[in-house]
Amino acid sequence: MNHGGIQDDRIRIVVALGLHRKHTDTELQQLVGDEIFRRVPVINHSALPEDCVALGTTSRGTPIEINRLVVEADLLIATGNIEPHRLVGVSGGVKALIPGTASKRCIEANHALSQRYKAALGDPDNPIHRDLEEVLDYVPIHFLFNVIANHRQELLEAYSGELIPTHRRGLEAARKRFFVPVTKQYDILLASTGGFPKDLQLYQAIKTLQNASAFTKPGGSIVLLARCEELFGNGIFQYWIETIRDRATILRKLNEKFVMGAHKVAQIDQILSKHTVYLYSDMPEPLTELAGFTPVRDLAQLVAGVIHNENCEVALMPHGALTFPAPE
Repeated sequence: MNHGGIQDDRIRIVVALGLHRKHTDTELQQLVGDEIFRRVPVINHSALPEDCVALGTTSRGTPIEINRLVVEADLLIATGNIEPHRLVGVSGGVKALIPGTASKRCIEANHALSQRYKAALGDPDNPIHRDLEEVLDYVPIHFLFNVIANHRQELLEAYSGELIPTHRRGLEAARKRFFVPVTKQYDILLASTGGFPKDLQLYQAIKTLQNASAFTKPGGSIVLLARCEELFGNGIFQYWIETIRDRATILRKLNEKFVMGAHKVAQIDQILSKHTVYLYSDMPEPLTELAGFTPVRDLAQLVAGVIHNENCEVALMPHGALTFPAPE
């Protein structure tokens, strides 16, 4: 950008957090590197309405409210990684703009569409993702740089250019990387998220449970290995788990009105309706139990106990956050 005549004092890096927790200064510095952190402002996105600009409404009723810094920029470059995504079909691409730099009201409205529509893994051709792409008519992204990374966060491939065609090229490669055919299901699945940062919070670790469920027999058990040092990872998620009397009440309230964060309880319920889930983590046992899981102290003892006969079929999923069941 400097070679193109854009000096440092005209550049801002906005971290597309959506509604996830803001980064500390140390994390921001790690994200962009020491030199860039010294040279240009690196800013956590704010989803507060006063920090966003209202631009209109999508055809499905989502209010378009985008970070003021992003709206007022003359040139927008979106970065991100591409992998399958359960709610909108695929990550990367337009997701840097929305939900990445959108208001809470905007994000919640788009996510609420998941109660009416279901996205197929790895397929952006669904109403929820199309709702995101409508925002490009109001805030165009001028250049896309997306990557595909492995479980060690090592770059495997990179794609750049015009947003939608570039994103679709990257998606084809991501499908080949992350989809695994469900050729059989197992009595017990030991699933790890793949480590940091996928296991930082239960909020994120649920994605591994969803993947593991596809490879586990109905009535079978999933043993989830996820450190969860930040516990639930979302205050609303935690509040609903800790204070509302039972999961049935939570589901009823969510059916009445979608609530971002609390929607994770519905995802947990879908898994627990089919499987017993054991959680080996840093979460206190009472919180683990309130979430609906059986806490594990001794992993070896648990495995020996649940493998109850020699015909029990067991599988390991060491990188569960990036191991997606291939569409049939």
